Amino acid sequence: MKKQHVNKNRAPVYEMMQEMKDKANFSFHVPGHKRGQAYTETGGAGFLQDVMRADLTEITGTDDLHHPEGVIREAQALAADCFGAEESFFLVGGSTSGNIALILTVCSKPGDLLIVQRNVHKSVIHGLMLAGAKAVFIQPEPDPVSGLAVAPSAETVTAALAAYPQAKGVLVTMPNYYGMGSDLAPLAEACHQHGVPLLVDEAHGAHYGQHTRLPGSALASGADGVVQSTHKMLAALTMGAMLHVQGPRIDRGLLRQRLAMVQSSSPSYPIMGSLDLARRLLHVQGAGAFTAGLAAVDALERGLAELPRFKLLHPQGQQPQDAAGAASAGSTAQAALPRPAAAYTTQDPFKVVMYDDTGVLSGYELQERLEAYGCVPEMSDDRYVVLVYSLGSTEEDTRHLLDALRHITVEKADAQKSADAPPAAESRHSVQEGTEEDLRLTGASSLPKTQGSPAEFSTWNILAQAVISEPIPFGLQPIPSEDTETVPLHACADRTAAEMIIPYPPGIPLLYPGERITKDTAARLRVLSDAGAKCQGAADPNLRTIIVYKKNRKQGSQL
Repeated sequence: MKKQHVNKNRAPVYEMMQEMKDKANFSFHVPGHKRGQAYTETGGAGFLQDVMRADLTEITGTDDLHHPEGVIREAQALAADCFGAEESFFLVGGSTSGNIALILTVCSKPGDLLIVQRNVHKSVIHGLMLAGAKAVFIQPEPDPVSGLAVAPSAETVTAALAAYPQAKGVLVTMPNYYGMGSDLAPLAEACHQHGVPLLVDEAHGAHYGQHTRLPGSALASGADGVVQSTHKMLAALTMGAMLHVQGPRIDRGLLRQRLAMVQSSSPSYPIMGSLDLARRLLHVQGAGAFTAGLAAVDALERGLAELPRFKLLHPQGQQPQDAAGAASAGSTAQAALPRPAAAYTTQDPFKVVMYDDTGVLSGYELQERLEAYGCVPEMSDDRYVVLVYSLGSTEEDTRHLLDALRHITVEKADAQKSADAPPAAESRHSVQEGTEEDLRLTGASSLPKTQGSPAEFSTWNILAQAVISEPIPFGLQPIPSEDTETVPLHACADRTAAEMIIPYPPGIPLLYPGERITKDTAARLRVLSDAGAKCQGAADPNLRTIIVYKKNRKQGSQL
C-alpha cells in the first residue's frame, strides 16, 4: 500500500483550538469558567485566562478523544508517523494511564500472568491490581560500577518465558530514571519467539531515536507497545503522554476500550494541543530540534573539565577512571560476581547524573547546595544528583550551573568537612546492621546519612532475590485484618508481606503484599529503617515494624 502524504507542518488539534479561541462564540456548554469569563470581573485567573479561552470540550468541530474522526484522529496519525508507530494514542493522564491500559489489554482475564521487571513504577502495580493479574518478577541487571539497576537480560526473559509459557507478555522499563539503558532488541526477539508482546515503559525516552546522539527508541528495537511521557523529555504540558503500538500482538480494539476506561471522558484540550505542538516541533525540525540542548550539555562537559571535583556517570568504556567514587571500594568483590558485560550500554545525554568525586557531599547535599544557587535538579539519591536537560535547554542554563558548582567548590564549609569526614570506604561500615555483603547485595547507601537530609535510597536499585520469582497474584480485594499481624522488622525474615513498601521518589516498590520476605530483603529493610528512609505504603512510618500474614492463614489474592 502506497504511503499517504504526511504534512508534518500541521498541528490539527492546536490549529482547531486557535480557531475556536478566535471565534466570538457564546458558550452554552462546559467548562464552567466560560472561556475565562468567570474571572473577568473578579480577576484572579492571571496568565491562565488565555489558556481558558482555548479550554474546550467535545462540541461540534472539536472531535472526541475516545472516538476520534477529525482533528484528533489526524493528530494521532501524525504522531505515529513521527515516532515510527503503526498507531499512536494521546494520553491526558500521563504515562500512568498508558501503562494501566496496556496491562488491562494484554491481561484481559483475571488470573492472566505477566512477566514484569522487578523495579517498575507503581502505576504498573496498579495496572496489575485492576486486571487481577499474576506477576512473575524478573530481576534487572545492575551496572557494576554505579550499582544502579538497568533492565533484565534477554537470557532472563527467555528463561522466564520458558518457565511460564502461559505468560501474556513481558513488561520492562527503559531507560531508567537516570537515563541508563541497554539494547532492547534481544528482549523483543525473545518475546516474539514465544509469540507474546514486549511492553516498554519508555516514560523517560520520548525523544529517543530522534538524533544520532540519542539512544534508539523502543519501537525501533521491536517493542509492541510503548508508553512515553511527552511532557518529561519533549515539550508537552505536564500529564501529556503518548502510547504507541505496532505489530499484531496487541488487540487494538480492546486497547481503545481500555483507554476509554482509564482516561477522563472530558479530556484536557490544552494538554492534547500541547501534544500536537510537541510532535510538530520534532516532526518539522527533526534532529535540529536538539541542537541547542546538546550544545548546552557539551558546554557542561567542557566546564566540568575545570572542576574535577564533580564527575558524570557514563557507561563503562566511556567512564573516566575512578568515576564510581564510593563504589570503587569493594569493586574486587563485585568483579567476582558473574555479570553481563552489556548491562549498561547507553546513557541519555540529556540526563546528567552528577556526583561529588571527593565523597564530601551526598547527592542530597549537592542538590541542596545547587538549589541555594537557583539551580533546581530533578532528583537526588544518597550518591547522585540527576539534572535534566532537553531540547528546551540553553547554554545560559549551563553557565548558571557551572557558576553554582564553582561556588560550591570553594565553600569553606566543604573544606572543613573534608578534613573532618572519614573516607567513603570507611563510612560505608557506619550503617547499623548492614554488613558489606548486605550493602552490596541490596544497593543500599554507601555513605552515612547526613544530618537533616532525607534518607531516600536509590529506588531503582534492587533486592537480592531470585532472578525469576514465583507468580504473585494481584487484586483489589482488601486483605482482612484478622489474617495479618504486625511484627518487629528484625523478626520478618521468612514471613509473607501483607503491605507494600515504596521508598519515594520515584515510586518503585521494594516489597509487595504476597511476597516472601527473604533474609536479604529483611536486611535491606533494616538498613532503610536505621537510616530513616521515607516510604509510602508502610503502616509504620518509621519502618520499625511490618505487617505480615499470620503463619496459619492461607494467602489468596493479594493487594
